[in-house]
Amino acid sequence: MTLIKNRRLARELVLQGIYAFEMTGDPYEKILADLKRYQTISTDVKEFMHRLFNTTVEHADWTKQEIITRLENWDYDRVALIDRLILQMMIAEMVFLEDVPPKVSITEGVEISKKYSTEESGAFINGILDSVYHSLDELSEPEQ
Repeated sequence: MTLIKNRRLARELVLQGIYAFEMTGDPYEKILADLKRYQTISTDVKEFMHRLFNTTVEHADWTKQEIITRLENWDYDRVALIDRLILQMMIAEMVFLEDVPPKVSITEGVEISKKYSTEESGAFINGILDSVYHSLDELSEPEQ
């Protein structure tokens, strides 16, 4: 498997994990452990998955606000849950994981949305992530 496919797998597993949390409320640690236990993946992929999962969870409120500021004439609660989670994950990746080029994050978000969401979601995801990309220099990162 190439690096991209490995990281794609990691992103898909993270999406499944944050979705599981939304649905079950199980502790993040349990969900992450379950994801690792039921998959045969390389150490590198596990490390990336762990970083992306923790980053997405840690900055969930901040990424939610970034999404809300970019929605025009649309209520956040009306956005499909899977689309919201993809956006949160990819915004967290773009802003906080410096080893991933932001344009790669945008492409991955669109491709993952095509697999897990609706046909229209790709364009929506692309639009929000592109808006984040064009404002990366102006974003104020959350207080730690």
